[in-house]
Amino acid sequence: MSSRTVIRGGLVITASDEIHADVLIEDGRVAALAATGTPAAEAFTAENVIDASGKYVIPGGVDGHTHMEMPFGGTYAADTFETGTRAAAWGGTTTIVDFAIQSVGHSLREGLDAWHAKAEGNCAIDYGFHMIVSDVNQETLKEMDLLVEEGVTSFKQFMAYPGVFYSDDGQILRAMQRAAENGGLIMMHAENGIAIDVLVEQALARGETDPRFHGEVRKALLEAEATHRAIRLAQVAGAPLYVVHVSATEAVAELTRARDEGLPVFGETCPQYLFLSTDNLAEPDFEGAKYVCSTPLRPKEHQAALWRGLRTNDLQVVSTDHCPFCFSGQKELGRGDFSRIPNGMPGVENRMDLLHQAVVDGHIGRRRWIEIACATPARMFGLYPKKGTIAPGADADIVVYDPHTEQVISAETHHMNVDYSAYEGRRITGRVETVLSRGEPVVTEREYTGRKGHGAYTPRATCQYLT
Repeated sequence: MSSRTVIRGGLVITASDEIHADVLIEDGRVAALAATGTPAAEAFTAENVIDASGKYVIPGGVDGHTHMEMPFGGTYAADTFETGTRAAAWGGTTTIVDFAIQSVGHSLREGLDAWHAKAEGNCAIDYGFHMIVSDVNQETLKEMDLLVEEGVTSFKQFMAYPGVFYSDDGQILRAMQRAAENGGLIMMHAENGIAIDVLVEQALARGETDPRFHGEVRKALLEAEATHRAIRLAQVAGAPLYVVHVSATEAVAELTRARDEGLPVFGETCPQYLFLSTDNLAEPDFEGAKYVCSTPLRPKEHQAALWRGLRTNDLQVVSTDHCPFCFSGQKELGRGDFSRIPNGMPGVENRMDLLHQAVVDGHIGRRRWIEIACATPARMFGLYPKKGTIAPGADADIVVYDPHTEQVISAETHHMNVDYSAYEGRRITGRVETVLSRGEPVVTEREYTGRKGHGAYTPRATCQYLT
């Protein structure tokens, strides 16, 4: 049985074009587009017709940085693959790339298998995996080749968190050299964790225990220093580099310099760095713990450099680093010691809306919105043009977006499995109305119509900026 859907009358926005067009969907894929009102469009017939008049028709978002069910700091991220992907769908995201974790002393395969077991049969939308490499040795390096062949084509390393995920410069160099050979992409958490641990110890010894000190010890200069070091190690290895959750003016400057030199270096930032600041970390009565994440929130003046980087393409992607911990019982583990607050914030449901607000506010244009949230993450992680665009042959991951309706972000109305919103009370313009995943309605006129298990594991090609 073939199924056909037509989306009529909307403004179709991709990274490259805006056109009033009707979209024909057949068997889960985009079959054709035709300008609205033309004979070609009027010839589209289907049993399901979605009226998108006055709305945007955009590709489903691709969030290349999530942590569902992630163990951290003696607890677990509060969203499961079921709750997290459902919330993502509500927010107009139709693909996530989550991080499988290699534990020290274990193989990459064990970590990947564990994450497949968590996700399989539970996701509302499609998903892929990156691999966190915590233990670089000869066996790990061989496994990297095998994972690339089967569609896990990116590997994350940490210059932070000594004793947990940390890799030293020699381990990083070896992994980068392997990636240079097998086509993988190294993703880097760039903070000087060794120096940060010294500053944490000194702050606690002075009795500086409140959440705001989390931001003060994780200094912007230590993010910039690690970013610089990662870039130069990648240059020595002849490997591409993707720096995750860039938060600081000085780190953007390092990326900009490297890109001006022609190096294959890429940068991601997140909504929390664009919309929140150290003012939130300093909220009284331990409320600042809600905003503890790493890299940390920065003073407001850093936001201008991030927006500028997004406009000049020195930053290419906005992902969420969605890693939610409830305030009650989880963030509270760090009362009296900021270093024990689980690092991470909820956001997978808010990204597309917040970036539309950035369009409304004049920070970016509409096509750039789609580029940084859909098309570029799909290209960066080997999913394009299956994901990230609306074109014949692409998966019908499509969002009908109302650009005029106002909404107020709140924990009372969000669908993430966490007891607070980082953007509580923020009034924004624009709202997801209907979401299709491979042609199937997941959200229909603000009603959830999806199901766990619809989401399929999606193997990825290598980074499409390097081919």
